[in-house]
Amino acid sequence: MRLPSFLRAPSRVPLLQVVKTSVATVLAWLLAVLLLPSELPIFAAIAALLVVQPSVNQSFGKAVERSVGVIAGVVIATLIGLVFSTHAWVILLAIVVSIFFGWAFRLAPGSANQIPISAMLVLALGATTPGYALDRIVETLIGAALGVIVNVLIVPPVALAPAERDTGLLTSELASSLERLAVALTTPQTRQSLDRLMIEARLLRPMRESAASSIRLGEESLTLNPRKSAHRTRLEDTSRLLTRLTPIVTRVIGMTRALHDHYDDSLIEEPSMHSIATELRRAAHDLLLLAPRVEQTADAEAPATDELPVLTSQLTIARPHPEHWLLIGSLMEDLRRIHEEIVGE
Repeated sequence: MRLPSFLRAPSRVPLLQVVKTSVATVLAWLLAVLLLPSELPIFAAIAALLVVQPSVNQSFGKAVERSVGVIAGVVIATLIGLVFSTHAWVILLAIVVSIFFGWAFRLAPGSANQIPISAMLVLALGATTPGYALDRIVETLIGAALGVIVNVLIVPPVALAPAERDTGLLTSELASSLERLAVALTTPQTRQSLDRLMIEARLLRPMRESAASSIRLGEESLTLNPRKSAHRTRLEDTSRLLTRLTPIVTRVIGMTRALHDHYDDSLIEEPSMHSIATELRRAAHDLLLLAPRVEQTADAEAPATDELPVLTSQLTIARPHPEHWLLIGSLMEDLRRIHEEIVGE
């Protein structure tokens, strides 16, 4: 039986994270039983379950959120229980008060949701003495601390592969876009082919945003990570590459838009079109040299490349037809700026 799509995640959680969550939960349970044998360590187990996250930084944040939420919830439940005893309606009152408490202090969702849950559990278990409340707080701190420790000690996650993959794919697609643009400048184009060229160029922006998002996740995975010194340079190189690619994305889209809007059948008769197309192919070649880790998929369109840069430094353009000089001038200026980004000027 296949579950509905809204119940399924786009991808599985890494098996290593599942193992670490299990280890943290078991250790939190055993340690809490050893230190606080009077009650089942439910709070410790829940804390450990929630604290193990895809990055050490996220684990630390969850630990703080969980601890703040539990402390506030236990205190609210204890005070309300002492004032109104243990009637059933007191649980509902504690939940409502906890919800408004989180709203009043503008707490993060993790803490705001944890407050009423903790208050409800404390009152539902029927123990409202200060000693019980203190034990539940200590128990939660044990689970949260073990969740962070386990995430740090057992292969702390480093999210560099997605950043390098997405940046590499963007580099490859940029090179392919330059190649397609070179073909469009030297062969007759229909309106449908120009529209397709424009659509493909516009897809560069979401690819750039995806690469930037992956780099941000990579930076977060290195925060508070004991392995960060061994991986920081790789992530910085990837980030610098994306910084160089960003204006190239804008230039390629602009060149494609200019061709789309000003194309006519006589354009390919301009002698300079072939020269510009040659430079676009050279730019595509040298662009791939910036990202040695680009992974080609089976249907990748990126051109094959050797190891030496081939971009020329100057290009002489013959005087174009009056109807084409605006387009050619625009293409040349964008090509010049792409050249500067690639060579690092």
